[in-house]
Amino acid sequence: MRQKLIAALAALGAGGANAAALNVGVEIPKLDVAEYHRPYVAVWVEKPDNSVATNLAVWYQQKGGKDAATGKQEQGTKWLADLRQWWRRSGRSSDLPIDGVSGATRPAGVHKLSFDDKQPQLAALKPGKYALVVEAAREVGGRELVRIPFDWPPAQPQHADAKGETEIGQVSVDLAP
Repeated sequence: MRQKLIAALAALGAGGANAAALNVGVEIPKLDVAEYHRPYVAVWVEKPDNSVATNLAVWYQQKGGKDAATGKQEQGTKWLADLRQWWRRSGRSSDLPIDGVSGATRPAGVHKLSFDDKQPQLAALKPGKYALVVEAAREVGGRELVRIPFDWPPAQPQHADAKGETEIGQVSVDLAP
């Protein structure tokens, strides 16, 4: 009896340690331009019908400067609509900031995001085909969207990547069962 109890507890502990994981790398390239602004970036998981399954990250200027014309304090959320795909599918109906998702804009470099199936972002994700989507928009710059398909939950470790042309550098996805 005691051995069965120990085995059951060990199995429970092992199950928690083996959570399916989604690790994302997003590169914001360093651009040599006269007027540089950090890009607004949205990272989400998309269903096959292009609807948003879950938001993973939304980076934007959370405290705006003063509007030159009115002298009033600007809010960074005003420019989130420039993330056109994300805004139409999720942003305009979201209460911002989104707890655990929203954050400040990031400087040039590679930024890592890690999630497992126990976290709210992935806990309700049903088995199926999805795409990781990264969208970036920059003031006095351009817009870009990168999409990487994947299956959830992963049956075996998987790696996929894609590269943007201007506003997004290398985007990588690593999945672990």
